Amino acid sequence: MKTYKLTAFEANGEKLVDETIQAEHDAKAKELAEKLLAEKNLLEKTHRFTSPSGKLLLFHS
Repeated sequence: MKTYKLTAFEANGEKLVDETIQAEHDAKAKELAEKLLAEKNLLEKTHRFTSPSGKLLLFHS
């Protein structure tokens, strides 16, 4: 399993989510991150999701 990092922010910089996600590969990790963002109604908030190697998998500003 690989460890991925998801963060979401308010416009003022307040951190709304700071979580790690465990997954076998990037596609599954991205799916899990999108699901978490949707559950928390954060898809339209600024967010980023990165792989263990630092690759940016999701970004919204």
